[in-house]
Amino acid sequence: MEWNDKTLRIAEEAEEAIRPAFKELDRITDHNQWKVIRAFQRHRVSDYHFQGSTGYGYNDRGREVLDEVYADVFDAESAIVRPHFVSGTHTISTALFGVLRPGDELLYITGKPYDTLHKVIGKKDDGTGSLADFGISYRCIELDEAGQVDWESVEKAISPNTRVIGIQRSRGYSWRASFTVNAIGDMVKRLKSIRSDLIIFVDNCYGEFTELSEPTSVGADLIAGSLIKNPGGGLALTGGYIAGKKEWVEKAAFRLTAPGIGGEVGAMLDTLRSMYQGLFLAPHIVGQALKGSVFAAAVFEAMGYETRPRWDEPRTDLIQALQFQTESELIQFVQSVQHAAPVDAHVNPEPWDMPGYEHPVIMAAGTFVQGGSLELSADAPIREPYIAYMQGGLTYSHVKLAVLQAVERITLEQGL
Repeated sequence: MEWNDKTLRIAEEAEEAIRPAFKELDRITDHNQWKVIRAFQRHRVSDYHFQGSTGYGYNDRGREVLDEVYADVFDAESAIVRPHFVSGTHTISTALFGVLRPGDELLYITGKPYDTLHKVIGKKDDGTGSLADFGISYRCIELDEAGQVDWESVEKAISPNTRVIGIQRSRGYSWRASFTVNAIGDMVKRLKSIRSDLIIFVDNCYGEFTELSEPTSVGADLIAGSLIKNPGGGLALTGGYIAGKKEWVEKAAFRLTAPGIGGEVGAMLDTLRSMYQGLFLAPHIVGQALKGSVFAAAVFEAMGYETRPRWDEPRTDLIQALQFQTESELIQFVQSVQHAAPVDAHVNPEPWDMPGYEHPVIMAAGTFVQGGSLELSADAPIREPYIAYMQGGLTYSHVKLAVLQAVERITLEQGL
């Protein structure tokens, strides 16, 4: 493709500047790739593990070994990996319902969780089967002005009924920084020093393989994530995973199926090959997506825009936030992501009033897997400040194409 001289200069200067960041990302990719391969080897993965099962799924050795491989990769005692999880929200909901009981309290210490979890938390007597409907209370502690955990408020909030502490690793759709694994490890230590029986749950969505270790490596009791995000490697067509202490994973499995059944059944049909191969590819694909995010940040910083994280800051999730100056620039960026897609590139996304959102939202997602967040996508609420949230990218070149198209569209509109 042909780019104008200004676009080429910005791209070349950005790629020259970010070489050290790419070198560090390659180191992380190698570490995680080798970790996954060694887990496959330790558990003697063979082609017969890819065959799947039907009906009850009794004695599905492929399913059992996949659970073992995930537990190994995530430094956990146990794991369940299933296509029966329909989304990250469903997976997180299953984990929370598995370990909470009527009268217990869920306390989020990283501010409000994703909007999609608000209905899971629910309101008393809402009749939906939410946590609140089952007599489980909820509170959240907002982060302090520096975007860190407000420990004074947390310590005051923990009560005898507090059972689960919730931590959201990713920034989600906010301007705050995401929490690194080391930061989560510090949270776990401090919380356990307050009360050792607290169950520390981490929403690990968007974070897998972005660092050298995972929250379960630093003491988290339970984590959950979606297979159409990082660990599915762009190949898993659906599903999720829960990993952590054996006791809590087992209770989550009882919630997924039924008490007494748990993870011992569940036909995997024809999903195992893509789950295994997706996990194998995940460290590399995540590395490609992170390189794309670093490039995007460097380019837009060079153009005078604010980004979070900045290109030279450590990364712990896929999400790149870009703050634009006008509504038009924001829309141009999201549309450029769509027009760079291999799927539905002819579609021109427009802001619309999505149910559950206070402002119109524009979304770009030309993906092979519907909602696949490891594939390049972007979305933004149409409100000030005009922030677009970009995530994913199966290849660095794809992200680069989208960014350069956005640069040309925005600069053309500005008459530069």
